[in-house]
Amino acid sequence: MAELLEQKDFKKAMTRSNLYKFWGKVAGAKFAGKSRPYSMLGGGIMVIACENPVVAQELMLKKTQLLIKFKPYLESLKIKVKDLRFDTKKWEA
Repeated sequence: MAELLEQKDFKKAMTRSNLYKFWGKVAGAKFAGKSRPYSMLGGGIMVIACENPVVAQELMLKKTQLLIKFKPYLESLKIKVKDLRFDTKKWEA
């Protein structure tokens, strides 16, 4: 039973890791170095760590386009992301 749980957690971690790799393509060159996926919350909310409030604001304005661009990657990884939350407190250089 423990092995199964570990395997499930490992698969989940690998899937998220792959998803996070796609962020640069989705966010674009301008934001790839100034933001990165931080975590997943319940209900399909992905938290994005942002370098500063300006980056968070610009990404917030592009949220709909970001979710549309993310869709093919999400479908290939079988992950549901319904919303993006931008957080400057989670940023670590």
